[in-house]
Amino acid sequence: MKTALTAKNNSYPKRKFLFVSRWGETLDIAYTVQEEGHFVKMFIEDKASREIGFGFVKKVNDWKNHIEWADIIIFDYTGYGKTAEQLKNQGKLVFGGSEYTDQLELDRNFGQEELKRLKVKVLPSKEFQNFSDAIAYIQQKPDAYVIKPCGEIQDLKQLLFVGNDDEGLDVIRVLKAYEKSWGNKFGTFQLQRKVRGVEVAVSSFFNGKQFIKPVNVTFEHKKLFPNELGVSTGEMGTSMFWVNESPIFDATLKKFESTLAKKNFVGHIDINCIVNGNGIFPLEFTSRFGYPQVYIQRDGITEPLGNMFYKIASGENFIINTKKGFQIGSYIVVPPFPFDDKKSFELFSKDSVIIFKKEMKEGVHPIHLKKVNNEWLITGNTGIALLITGTGITMKDAQKMMQNRISNIIVNNSYYRTDIGNRWLEDSDKLWAWGLL
Repeated sequence: MKTALTAKNNSYPKRKFLFVSRWGETLDIAYTVQEEGHFVKMFIEDKASREIGFGFVKKVNDWKNHIEWADIIIFDYTGYGKTAEQLKNQGKLVFGGSEYTDQLELDRNFGQEELKRLKVKVLPSKEFQNFSDAIAYIQQKPDAYVIKPCGEIQDLKQLLFVGNDDEGLDVIRVLKAYEKSWGNKFGTFQLQRKVRGVEVAVSSFFNGKQFIKPVNVTFEHKKLFPNELGVSTGEMGTSMFWVNESPIFDATLKKFESTLAKKNFVGHIDINCIVNGNGIFPLEFTSRFGYPQVYIQRDGITEPLGNMFYKIASGENFIINTKKGFQIGSYIVVPPFPFDDKKSFELFSKDSVIIFKKEMKEGVHPIHLKKVNNEWLITGNTGIALLITGTGITMKDAQKMMQNRISNIIVNNSYYRTDIGNRWLEDSDKLWAWGLL
């Protein structure tokens, strides 16, 4: 392996960064901060994911033993909010959530109630504890619905189901199938009224007092296959750009600024919406880094990431230096993604080598990898190998750069979406017409 991430010239003081990760998702970010000249240690909570990052960054078995060592601690997932708040109260610099923002993401009903409290228009939704009640509800109020799992089960993105039948018959069939396969283990879920429009997310970094500009505007591609076919994966790729002003941001996240300040939040927060000619309808929060959003953001940010995180955690108000135009990225995945099948992963994917036809320094983001003898090998258990990005003044330019980079890489048995960014022409026309760009 002759490929390496390009370090941005960093004249700032070298600092000690401790990354506390749920699944190892922040390897790319931790490695980037290290390449900028900082000292990095990384802890991964999930046992099956602990090989991720081996050879890239220094790994630790118990992050709490390194609290005093760290100048800044970065939490990469929901569920750490209470711990992050305690550390902040002890005077540690922390980039991470709070109990409030954890609840915003994990408890969909709470998130919707908070939107209502701040006078943000939301779609009709109802929370259920069992499938029979949900089926009866649809039969009483026939319509198109979306099934949204709540709590940590929502990480299994293939369980989210977007109905197309105006009577809700397809949703009823899926609920019956879930009842047979999951029984009482499914937990709480939400039925949300489906509306048609453009799906778009807005996000921003928050320094504990206010949002940091510019705002990031993101278009996710969630299905496994091109043209939005196949199962939901969470995400297969994303296109984005940065703006100083956004009507969607002003109508949604901006309204949370004072609440987030009171609730001790420092980090990154995103809200996904459906927008159409009738308005802006928030769907859900991501009150942490988004994946692959943060990897693609890295290619659009032109200042050192480590220093940027440190300034945010310190409460500094500043403008993030970003590129003009567009940034896009596509996951390269291997079997059994997006499904959980340990045997298939070990047979087809584990320890497969990432091969580069020629040396490449830009746009390659290691995800679930380890480094052995300077070779990048696939590890973990989910089958996400790489995120490949492209940037450009136009969406076509960004797509072309990304495709050129992908064509330089060989990953056995891999697959990826070839249409990331294709929706932009149609989506942008609609958003301009509705006055939302």
